Amino acid sequence: MSWLLLILSLPTENSTARMRAWRALKACGAAVLRDGVYLLPEGEDRRESLKAVAEDVNRSGGQAYLLESSTDDAGFADLFDRTADYARLSQDLAACLADAPATAAPDLSRMARKMHKACDALTAIDFFPGEARRQVQGQLAALDQALEAKSQAQDGAGEPSPRPSAVQRLDRSAYQARQWATRRRPWVDRLASAWLIRRFIDPQARFLWLADPADCPAEALGFDFDGAAFTHTPEFVSFETLLHSFGLESDPVLAKLARLVHFLDVGGLPVAEAPGIETLLAGMRASLPDDDSLLAAASGAFDYLYAHYETRAHE
Repeated sequence: MSWLLLILSLPTENSTARMRAWRALKACGAAVLRDGVYLLPEGEDRRESLKAVAEDVNRSGGQAYLLESSTDDAGFADLFDRTADYARLSQDLAACLADAPATAAPDLSRMARKMHKACDALTAIDFFPGEARRQVQGQLAALDQALEAKSQAQDGAGEPSPRPSAVQRLDRSAYQARQWATRRRPWVDRLASAWLIRRFIDPQARFLWLADPADCPAEALGFDFDGAAFTHTPEFVSFETLLHSFGLESDPVLAKLARLVHFLDVGGLPVAEAPGIETLLAGMRASLPDDDSLLAAASGAFDYLYAHYETRAHE
């Protein structure tokens, strides 16, 4: 892989030039290899950005050299990890989603525009995108959906949303006392989804554990397998798809659980308690060969975790 290296010796007597260079390097997402040495992946726009910084430094009495290097050092890519930045943006989005039901449509629209602008600025310097970006984009889609629903409720026409959601909103009353089906020997996403279904969507739900998803009965509601009614989207794991389908995403406690399930299932924004929950569920799965018993045990764990998150939210 090719990299651009900018080596600077800034003029000590010109603080304005130093600040100008620092701001420009931060804006283009350059990483610091060491004092005075900055790095970016090869790219025409990035080359032009560094070239402009170099020219400005040279004009201001300093010295600057723009070089190109080819290396397979994976450590360079790690310097551009934006997970912490996405985590901060995710917290802001979670707060917006929690406040959405009580926020007027014009104010929510301004919040959505602000969040999109922040996300666009971050993705512009995210040169090695991963699950964290997709997770935040899922939250943005949820915020857009909340705005669209609120606008339609207030004026009937609906204010155009910046990005439409791919998840259709459903009426819980039409999904009662149903049979739900997923793959047998469930793991985190399927266990959490089944808990969510029985706790918040369909209290009389009956679960069918499939050896082969192709055997799913036509009348059953499938989840977490290809072709299921509720499964992964580009932004969401199945738990999150169920949340958004049934209008549960504004519950801040469920939103926090969703972040945990997302991280354990596909990675993305880290959650501190994830290793402990994963270990606990792994122990249950190893000890309980019957899937109904496994769901019962896991549901108890999710109940306690929900109660813990709920208590923390009111502290």
